[in-house]
Amino acid sequence: MVVLRKDGALASLFDARLAGLVHASVVAEPGVRFRHERFLISRLATGVVMMAGLPPYLVWRGVPSGIEAIAIASLFLPLFAAVVLSRTGSLWVAHALSSLGLTGIVVCLAALTGGASSAAAIWLVAVPLEAMISGSRRATIAASVIAVLGAFAIALSGYLPIGSLALDWPNAIVMPVFAVTAIGHIAAQAMEHMRREGEWRARMRDNEARDRLLLSAIDDLVTWHDANGRVLEASGSAARFVGAEASRLRGHGLLDRVHIGDRPALLQAISDVAAHGAPATVPFRLHLDAPRADGSRTIFAEMRAHRIEAGLAGANGSTVVAVTRDVSEHRRHAQELDRARAEAERADEVKTHFLATVSHELRTPLNAIIGFSDVLGGEGAVSLSPERSREYAGIIAQSGRHLLDVVNTLLDISRIRGGHFDFQPEPVDVEALLRSCCDLMRLKADASGITLVSAPVPAGCALVADARACRQMLINLISNAVKFTPRGGRVEVMVRRGGAYLDLVVSDNGIGITEADLPRLGDPFFQVGGGYGRSHEGTGLGLSVVRGLAGLHGGAVSVESAPGKGTAVTVTLPLDCSRAKAAAATAGKAASGGAKIVPAQNQPAPIRTSVRGAAVSEPVPEPIRLPVGLFDPAPPSADAPMRRAG
Repeated sequence: MVVLRKDGALASLFDARLAGLVHASVVAEPGVRFRHERFLISRLATGVVMMAGLPPYLVWRGVPSGIEAIAIASLFLPLFAAVVLSRTGSLWVAHALSSLGLTGIVVCLAALTGGASSAAAIWLVAVPLEAMISGSRRATIAASVIAVLGAFAIALSGYLPIGSLALDWPNAIVMPVFAVTAIGHIAAQAMEHMRREGEWRARMRDNEARDRLLLSAIDDLVTWHDANGRVLEASGSAARFVGAEASRLRGHGLLDRVHIGDRPALLQAISDVAAHGAPATVPFRLHLDAPRADGSRTIFAEMRAHRIEAGLAGANGSTVVAVTRDVSEHRRHAQELDRARAEAERADEVKTHFLATVSHELRTPLNAIIGFSDVLGGEGAVSLSPERSREYAGIIAQSGRHLLDVVNTLLDISRIRGGHFDFQPEPVDVEALLRSCCDLMRLKADASGITLVSAPVPAGCALVADARACRQMLINLISNAVKFTPRGGRVEVMVRRGGAYLDLVVSDNGIGITEADLPRLGDPFFQVGGGYGRSHEGTGLGLSVVRGLAGLHGGAVSVESAPGKGTAVTVTLPLDCSRAKAAAATAGKAASGGAKIVPAQNQPAPIRTSVRGAAVSEPVPEPIRLPVGLFDPAPPSADAPMRRAG
């Protein structure tokens, strides 16, 4: 164990010293640094062997001749090449010096062993091969040029006066020795290159496996494109992202899955990135091969594209690398925020409208109450006639009842939307209901010079509903009809029976409603011809209360009107409204169990509007739930439209 620790310490010391010899320009590049270290090790080892063998040779030979001096100088060139590489970091220059040293030794040996006919000339082949294995093109060219010059030098060495320096070795011995040593040297270089190549390929395989593992671990899709947008390669996450194997996205496979309307923008973005190099982000819709858990087959995606530098393009020659991620959830959150912002703005608008309308409706009767109360309670009351006192008291009572109606209407809306309205279905006598409502409103109609009539009720109109709610709906509708019908007009109340539904219809020949105002009917505080200069009093909550009460019964509301042609409002109710209450109770239990279910009992009835007298196209469009503003900023759409009876 001690020996191992010493060897390890020695190796570490050697690695540290070798790292200190490598030029600073290649320290950050592992591949180039490895080639520099390999060159330094081999040349320093050659220098050590040369310095160890030179003293015995000089003792044996004595003073060296000129050719021997050239050979000794050539042996020093590899050591000098290592010094040049350590100082300059230029590998090809160092290889050229080393090749010059090897060529000098070969030329000297050839001159001493026969000149042009010497077998030592075979070593010149090893000079460019050794440089080629280094991986440097300039080093290979320089070594080839030096080897060619060495061949010419060997050819001319036969004319040199060698004399007694010539080595008279038998050709049968010299030829195999030089050939075997040359082959051995080249084979050693080739095996070292193959070993280094194998290590490099192993590292590349490890890096590729690590990259594939990393790319497969992320949910985003990574693709490599050419300048025309074609996919050259895709990450393994394609199976999770698109539902298809990565190979199926190559070429135009990814583009074929992009929504056709988004393809031009995607191709333009990739082309711009390839041409200009500036990163780009492009959103698009992507069709999936396999549906997601929620059943959707189309997602909103966002691609971030970057250009690949020419040196990093790799074997596939890709120009652009792109990362695509699913932004459907982010888009949904953004839409929810936009809806919430719009609802908040609308709620603020409704609040402002509510304050303006209610303040007007409260201030007018309060002014009358205060004013006439001051008159009756002041010093001038003793001079008033009994008729004038009764008139003032009547105005005070009328104003108080108006205030009470406004407050009761607001409370009714609040109770309906909060689910606190006492809804008790029971058998209702429809004929008695119509008669009592008409009798209640007849006095107001007569005072306004309007004829109020009720049509006969068809036989078999048995209705199970909340009698108080039905009475309030009819009173609100008749009151609105009387209010907006000029003197001499006519208001008609009728009942129609059709299948399992019953229609309560209030029709008039009053001023009517413009087509532009029809879509807003049923909104709280909305009044036709609204504003402080309007000719009719009211809070604009009458039809909203009707919608809320009809919703309690599981019914629907339809309005037909046109300017100058009057208005017809139809409330469609199921014959047995107790089922609506049972369904609401079931939904309430489900909501208490954790499910986000809004009971249908708390939803306003769907409403359908149309122009009176206009041709109705078939099929009849579904009723649309209009938002009820302050109390229901965004009600869900009705599950099934209520058809009109009759």
